[in-house]
Amino acid sequence: MDLLNALNELEELIESSGKIPLTRKVVVDEERLFDLMDRIRTTIPEEIRQAKWVIQEREKVLHDSQKEAVRIMEDAQKQLEKHADDSEITRQAKIMAEEIVNKAEAVAREIREGARDYADEILANMGEDIGKVLSQIEHSRSELRDIK
Repeated sequence: MDLLNALNELEELIESSGKIPLTRKVVVDEERLFDLMDRIRTTIPEEIRQAKWVIQEREKVLHDSQKEAVRIMEDAQKQLEKHADDSEITRQAKIMAEEIVNKAEAVAREIREGARDYADEILANMGEDIGKVLSQIEHSRSELRDIK
């Protein structure tokens, strides 16, 4: 991920910069700092695009699951109609159809929950990363302003 690489480079820049004696302040190469900040700014939209892609994929999986559930229900209905003359077969078909529908709904529910949790985790991680970047940038800017 370019964002994490840029953040690592920013951290290395700060760690490798000259220290001001008796303070916790460092002297940072302004050009490198601004270059890293520009890279971070251009990388963040890509991360957001990837998160949107994850959400679109989740929606596609949900849609496909719902279509599969409908297909399974239609198949079960066809099986039920085929064996409608025989009451025992009909009873068993109803049981099978209910089990298939229940299983399809359970699978669809699990896929929805998994996709939602995955997208939420990605977005939460991105939020943390962006928060860390903003905090580091503000801290660095504050230190730059304090240098006389």
